[in-house]
Formats: sequence, structure tokens, C-alpha cells
Amino acid sequence: MELLLGSGFLLVIIIVAVMMFLYFVPLGLWISALAANVSVGIFNLVGMRMRRVVPQKIILPLIKANKAGLTVNSNQLEAHYLAGGNVDKVVDALIASQRAQITLPFERAAAIDLAGRDVLEAVQMSVNPKVIETPVVSAVAQNGIELKIKARVTVRANIDRLVGGAGEPTIIARVGEGIVTTVGSSISHSDVLANPDDISKTVLGKGLDAGTAFEILSIDIADIDVGRNIGAQLQTDQADADKRIAQAKAEERRAMAVAKEQEMKAYTQEMQARVVEAESEVPHALAAALREGKLGVMDYYNLNNINADTKMRETIGSTGESNTPPKTVK
Repeated sequence: MELLLGSGFLLVIIIVAVMMFLYFVPLGLWISALAANVSVGIFNLVGMRMRRVVPQKIILPLIKANKAGLTVNSNQLEAHYLAGGNVDKVVDALIASQRAQITLPFERAAAIDLAGRDVLEAVQMSVNPKVIETPVVSAVAQNGIELKIKARVTVRANIDRLVGGAGEPTIIARVGEGIVTTVGSSISHSDVLANPDDISKTVLGKGLDAGTAFEILSIDIADIDVGRNIGAQLQTDQADADKRIAQAKAEERRAMAVAKEQEMKAYTQEMQARVVEAESEVPHALAAALREGKLGVMDYYNLNNINADTKMRETIGSTGESNTPPKTVK
């Protein structure tokens, strides 16, 4: 029984040892490399395990590169892997560039990959140009008519400027700026509708691909629509604003006139109050004149008679005016 247990325990140890050996020494991968005539030492594979590098991600791309006739070694691929790059995509890009007869050294391909760009897509775009469709760009001609333009930009990747070059958003922004400038310099919108290729020529002449990761091959106007009459709308808005300003100023003058009128009414009431106040002083003055002997009794009676006669004349005059029939105008 003890012999059986000892044999089972020994078998388990052997199995674990074989699994650990196969993990650290990938014999199958080493045999594949030898079959592909790729010189990779067994200790080099063990070293990859110790450096926490997955051997399959180095050996398989190395076999692919060797079969394609590329001169790369495992140290270059391992260094790129440890830097966080995509080894398989870099090797595919190198193979594609070789087939397309595009000069692309391994160092530049690795730099493009580490910069965050898809190096394989860049090589494919160098062979097969890409069409970028801009959003609808609104531009206004000098006669005030709005044009809505959509363009298609055919670009080809520039391998030499992929590191540090601007991307597609910059191309779209520059093309939109060129469209707005071209339409804005046109006297009439009909000139743009008659010759839409003038936009392409003007935009291409500005060298919009400078400092970008692309080379612009052509700019084609896909669609032009006539929009609003911006000039007339701006004039209408300005007229409405002037009208509101004039109304506000007129209302201000009316309010000032009303305030002045109220002020004059108050001033009139004040003057009338002063007249009444002055009239109330007359009896006191007469009484003082009588007491002081400056006015006699007969003078006082004559003054009353004159006042009574004046009131009678005024009454008669007002009565005569009211009884006069109105004149008929023939």
C-alpha cells in the first residue's frame, strides 16, 4: 500500500515537473522555429519566459518575417514588445510595405506603432488612398446667399510624417476653412454654382496637407445646396433693431413730455395758490388803510361801486355772447 502511494506521489511530481519544463521550455515553438529555419536558441526562449515575454508573440512574427525575406531579429521584436507595441502588426506592415515597394525601416514602423497609429492601416492607405467626406460646410457669398457644401477629400498616408503629423480632423478643418474663404470671396453665389471646381483649385493651392500625416490627392465637391438669404435676414434684423431703438427713444421723449406736463400743472396750481393767497391779503390791507386813515369811507364805497359795475358789465357781456346765434357757413 505504501509502495503504491509512493509511486502515485512520484508520478504526480514527474507530471508537474514536465508541465513546468514545457512551460519554461516551449519545445513545440522551438521545433517550429527550427523547421522554418529561424535561429532561436532554447535558452533564449527560457529567457523570454523569465523576462515575462510571451514567446508566441515573438517567434511567430519572426517566422513570418523570415519567410517574407525581412531582416529582423528576435531582440528587436522583443524590445518592441516590452515597450508596449504590437509586434505582429508591425511585421505585417513591413511585409505589406515590402510588397508595395515602399521604404519602411523597422525603427520607423515601431515608432509609428508606439505613437498610437495603426501602422498597417497607414501602409495600406499609402497603396490604396482613403476618401474623407467632410460634413456640410456653410459659407456665404458676398451677395448674402448661403451655400451648403459637402466635399470628398482623397488622401494618401505620408509615412515620413506619420509621427508628429496632424490627423484627419485637421484635414477636415482646413478644407472647411478653404471652402468658406473661397465662397466668401465670390461676388455672387451663382459664380460658385457655375464653377464648383474653382473651390477645389483654390483649396488645393493653399497646401492644406502641410504638417499633416497625409498627402491630399484631390478635393471633389460632392454636393452644393442654396441655403438662406443671410444678407437680407441681417438687414431685416438690423431694421428691427433700429425700429426698437427708435420706439424706445420715442417712448422716452413721451415720458419726458408727460412729466413736463405734470410739472407745469403743479406749477400752475402753485401760482393759483399764490394768487388766492395774495387776494386774501386785500381785505386786510383795506382794513389797515381805513384804520390808519389812508383810505376814506367814501373812497371805500366808490371802490365797491366800481367792482360791482365791473362785475355787472362782465355778466352782461357773457350773456350777450351766449345769446348770439352761431353763424352759418355757406
